[in-house]
Amino acid sequence: MGFTSNQFIYCIVVIILGLWVSQTVSLTLHDDASMLEKHEQWMALHGRVYKGVGEKERRFRIFKENVKFIHSRNSVRNRSYKLSVNKFADQTNKEFKAARNGYKGRFPLLGKSSRRFMYENVTDVPSSMDWRKEGAVTPVKDQGQCGCCWAFSAVAAVEGLTKLKTGSLISLSEQELVDCDDAGNDQGCDGGLMDDAFVYIKINKGIATNVTYPYEGVDNTCNRKKAASHAAKIKDYEDVPVNDEEALLKAVANQPISVAIDANGSDFQFYSRGVFSGECGTDLDHGVTAVGYGTDEDGTKYWLVKNSWGTGWGEQGYIRLQRDVDALEGLCGIAMDSSYPTA
Repeated sequence: MGFTSNQFIYCIVVIILGLWVSQTVSLTLHDDASMLEKHEQWMALHGRVYKGVGEKERRFRIFKENVKFIHSRNSVRNRSYKLSVNKFADQTNKEFKAARNGYKGRFPLLGKSSRRFMYENVTDVPSSMDWRKEGAVTPVKDQGQCGCCWAFSAVAAVEGLTKLKTGSLISLSEQELVDCDDAGNDQGCDGGLMDDAFVYIKINKGIATNVTYPYEGVDNTCNRKKAASHAAKIKDYEDVPVNDEEALLKAVANQPISVAIDANGSDFQFYSRGVFSGECGTDLDHGVTAVGYGTDEDGTKYWLVKNSWGTGWGEQGYIRLQRDVDALEGLCGIAMDSSYPTA
């Protein structure tokens, strides 16, 4: 018995669909195999070891989704920055934020504008500034899985001031702040505030070096003997007027400044290079240090920001954040809560 025309067409369609499904499955398996190989290479590069097969499979799924996200974002034309498959690629954004962001600010912030601001009458600032070139910035550090970004931000600002005051660049102790500073909002690896860190250093009459009181990345009992070994001192601290990028520019032109930013987006997690102009809000959750500013080759103005996530993130541990945006609070809220120690 012969085929009718409809039966013949049906058979052709079934064959084509079968070939398409076969090819799709083959491509999917090939993609998964390729991704598995990438994950293995990434694990070796970053020394990542998982507790069991189940954990490895879960981390692979997260890794695969993150890689797809990164490739998707990088495929957008004319974007001023790029992302990379960095050491955080097997973490969800929620996990990443919980471990790395620990700023706990006080709100509302507008009351800070009434405090003294020593740079208020500054009228002449250089077109660019990089405190690294002036020897006022220590190498990039890594806070690890401890949410004490606030301590790294405050310490970097004190290190800069100490260099300007004494001529010596000294790496100071974040661990002392983690262990010993219980003023205000400061709660070690559970978060804190740069202003409160300055208050601790002032009341303690100084802070130890990293050599004397080395970083461990966990909450320990305060070692009073080590904390009494003062390598640097400050007189007090001041706040930069809120929501004023011009005021922040005057301050950064004169010394490294502690700043709070909204760093909770995936673009921030995987930032690699360029002037960051991505999506971010004003829910301040991360303490960093503004150590300069400048203008990119295409004319985009930026803030030069030192982070505490190691040199494998961003531009050797730094990010350039777009400057002079339309919003008063600045991109990622960088002009909302900034402060600096005084000599």
